[in-house]
Amino acid sequence: MSNSSLLKIVIAEPSVIVRSGLATVLKRLPNLNVHPIEVSAPDALAPCLHMHHPDIVVVNPIFGGWFDLPAFKTDNDTVETKYIAMVCSVIDANALKEYDEQFAICDDVDMLAAKINHLLHTEEEDKAFEQEQLSQREKEIITCVVKGMTNKAIADKLYLSIHTVITHRRNIARKLQIHSPAGLTIYAIVNKLVELSEIRDHL
Repeated sequence: MSNSSLLKIVIAEPSVIVRSGLATVLKRLPNLNVHPIEVSAPDALAPCLHMHHPDIVVVNPIFGGWFDLPAFKTDNDTVETKYIAMVCSVIDANALKEYDEQFAICDDVDMLAAKINHLLHTEEEDKAFEQEQLSQREKEIITCVVKGMTNKAIADKLYLSIHTVITHRRNIARKLQIHSPAGLTIYAIVNKLVELSEIRDHL
């Protein structure tokens, strides 16, 4: 989702002060075009979702006494909608596991913006971002690794020192969180850095 897209966020909270305050904050978040939709009563939430199809629902976990998120999701097929718990009091952490994200009412604006931005990034966007972060040299080294080449052979082929090759491999592992040749092989095939035919002998 681009930052310029309209972001529909439902705020499910009984307190008008908290609800309207959060709506004001959401409208001021940098680089996000938020349209807040306020819901004050539990029985109005489901109709609101079906009418507006929001991207995110911010809900107080004690909305309506206790908000049963799993049951609500079952009754209302909103697969694309993300749920954020707005924690206003002490609550058992286990009760928040069903939520996609959570924030405390005392969190600052930057923290709230970061958590919303995190929810908006899809896995595909994250993978694309990861690959963009790899340098051309790092991609070449991945290709060599999955072809079964040693650090010395990679160094000779790319006219680098072995120390430089090792440094690149550490950076690749850190960026991709992949720490084995087998994992790099899968990554390289999925991201089209190599063809399966090029590495068949090494599988």
